[in-house]
Amino acid sequence: MADKPDQGRTGELADGELASSESTSDAVASRSSSTDDLTISVPENLSIVVDLPPAPAPEAPEDEVAVAIDEVPVNPGFVASPTEPTTTSVAIVASRLATGPTPTAAHDDDQRDIPPLPGTDAFSQSRRDRLRGEHSQQPEPAAMLTADRLLEVNRKTRPGPEGGWHRFLYAITFHTVNLGDSAKVRARKELDHRIQKQFEGGTRFVPVLTRKGGVGKTTVTTLLGMALADAREDRIVAIDANPDRGTLSERVTKQTRATVRDVVQKAASIGGFTDFSALVSRDETRLDILASDTDPLLSEAFDENDYNVVADLTARFYSIVLTDCGTGIVHSVMRATLQRADSVVIVSGGSVDEARLASETLTWLEANGYGDLVRNAIVALNMATQGTNLVKLDEIESHFRSRVREVVRIPYDPQLAAGSVVSYKDLKPLTKQSARTLAALVVEGLPTNRG
Repeated sequence: MADKPDQGRTGELADGELASSESTSDAVASRSSSTDDLTISVPENLSIVVDLPPAPAPEAPEDEVAVAIDEVPVNPGFVASPTEPTTTSVAIVASRLATGPTPTAAHDDDQRDIPPLPGTDAFSQSRRDRLRGEHSQQPEPAAMLTADRLLEVNRKTRPGPEGGWHRFLYAITFHTVNLGDSAKVRARKELDHRIQKQFEGGTRFVPVLTRKGGVGKTTVTTLLGMALADAREDRIVAIDANPDRGTLSERVTKQTRATVRDVVQKAASIGGFTDFSALVSRDETRLDILASDTDPLLSEAFDENDYNVVADLTARFYSIVLTDCGTGIVHSVMRATLQRADSVVIVSGGSVDEARLASETLTWLEANGYGDLVRNAIVALNMATQGTNLVKLDEIESHFRSRVREVVRIPYDPQLAAGSVVSYKDLKPLTKQSARTLAALVVEGLPTNRG
């Protein structure tokens, strides 16, 4: 029995693609003589279309769903009302798979305060203008614990006025009326405060020099040292480094015959201040003076190495070291002195040649790399020299003010002119005031901290 065409197959081809006439004619059904199986030949380019249901949407992992934020348009000019919020806070969950920066919440409350960078303490060196209870961000030295800071100012703790009518009124009213110090006393205490500036980090060296002899270097060194020692609580020493037989030790009452030569020879055996104090002379202001060599045959032996030995020893025991230099500005001692100098005092006389040589000293210092010392220098204008009454001191002072930091006039005083022992308490008030002004200016030019 002959096979009929497959009705179902014809229907599928009708919905899709129609078979070509050439492919249909080639399809032949044959019956095998030895079996009942039916064999059908299929064309090679037959196309079949199958309709599949839509694929399900992929599900995101839990860690990605936690950080997903709905795309909501935001108006940057709109400010939400606190009672009618228009935004929703979204919980942020950090994933261990995240490699980028962690997203932050949009709410202002979630912002973290950034601590300010540490700054310098404006009150690390002074308690002036500090509010009560405010503390320093840096450790304070013991010198900050002053009486005016710790004591409450009242009737019992306020000191009584000094001198004159203010003191008399304070006494007759049984300490109930305290007008305070007079203007003169306040000026003196203010100058004391300037001279008493505290230092940290080692000894300060101040040489007193000029290129001309006989202008009063030793006198100025003596006055400066006495003014410093009288006002300050620490130790002050003046070294006579003049290789040509200096006379600094003759300005105070001698208490020893020792000189800088003895200090050099006994340096290894000096273990403390008691040993060193036996080699110096001390006056009524507590100024220590170390004399120079008195033997003319040995004076030239004091060189740069010897000065360094003396300077190293004095640096162990003193806060300020003054050096009375000689006239040999190119001497090796002068080189060692300037290498340690924190400030310099240039002494000038009142005559034309003395002022010119003092100015040339400044020029020499600038030419040899000591320009900073020149700009910070103080010029002491000694008015006791000859010719002072014949020149215009204002013009000399004006010249030096254009080159150095300050100029101080040292007036004539009979006690200084005698060239002998100087009694600080017996100096004329104007001379003592000039010495104290010089001391205050020198101290103000010294570095407070030594790095």
